[in-house]
Amino acid sequence: MLYALKNPNVMVAVITPTFGDLRRTAFEGVSGILKNIPDGCLLEGRGQGYNSSASEIRLYNGSKIMGFSATEPDRLRGPQFHRAWCDELAAWRYPEAFDQLMFALRLGEQPQCIITTTPKPTPMIKALLERPDTIVTSGSTFENEANLAGSTLAMLKTRYEGTSLGRQELYAEVIDNLEGALWNYPMIEKTRIDDPPDLQNLVIAVDPAVTSGADSDETGIVVVAKCGNGRYYVLEDRSGKYSPDQWGKVACDLFHKWDADRVIAEVNNGGDLVERLIKTVDHTVRFKSVHATRGKLVRAEPIAALYEQGKVHHVGVYPELESQMCTYTGDRPKPSPDRLDALVWGLSELSKSRGDVAWRIS
Repeated sequence: MLYALKNPNVMVAVITPTFGDLRRTAFEGVSGILKNIPDGCLLEGRGQGYNSSASEIRLYNGSKIMGFSATEPDRLRGPQFHRAWCDELAAWRYPEAFDQLMFALRLGEQPQCIITTTPKPTPMIKALLERPDTIVTSGSTFENEANLAGSTLAMLKTRYEGTSLGRQELYAEVIDNLEGALWNYPMIEKTRIDDPPDLQNLVIAVDPAVTSGADSDETGIVVVAKCGNGRYYVLEDRSGKYSPDQWGKVACDLFHKWDADRVIAEVNNGGDLVERLIKTVDHTVRFKSVHATRGKLVRAEPIAALYEQGKVHHVGVYPELESQMCTYTGDRPKPSPDRLDALVWGLSELSKSRGDVAWRIS
């Protein structure tokens, strides 16, 4: 933003994981560009300074700040820029969007790109860190305490201090091939695809949270499928903090969206109430309950073996799920790996004919 304000008639690109991120965070957010442009610096006239539908900010000096979503790499073909800001690069679903940006970053004497991201050890992030022309600046969440609620900082420290996920998300450490974790990023990356083949069996897997307060765990909700070629596909991760009614609706909506065979849910803590909730939301949804009878790591081992064999494909990028997979070692019960649990429930249901399973079906 400062470069565009100081230099007339320049083009600046802003690329975020989704268009929603662009509007809610990069452009219109509390710390977004529009909130920090000084008065009088936007182009005057109704709709001239900021065009939300075109994702474009126009300044009084002729400079433009153009917004893009990494979900549409081809939109970066054609434009060209003096500067670029890439936000949460490790969460981009299509890493080739960065390649398209590099082709377009070619105006001026020294075009430059700034990247702000959680340092997940994806191939792209690791390659950038190894480049001699990359300048790395890191900081912890707690260095920003002046701008964050004290209660939030206390909660983050309580839940994540001393965990591998906390080291990555709060302290900006690049954690690669964590000892004791069943997954690593290269294992996931080598079979990642953009589009699945025809699918034969598809389930919505749910790992419900016990409570729904501000400090509660997430409810894991993951869509997985199996193909006739004996391979498995992760299609969507809709996990999050929900009330029971909310996650029930999300699960039922996904059931119809994907034309799924069934919703499966772990019911150790909820019992018959889990099925009753689903049926109350939508009585047409086919439901099956699963009961955990072994520890999380033991349940996960057969699924990790499928990944090692190259039989599980992530269709796109699922940053939060993949972080849990690659950082959870079972050393601490908190934070609960709910996304990972849902993944294991779903893939185990689809592959249970392959051998011993870690629960009983009721």
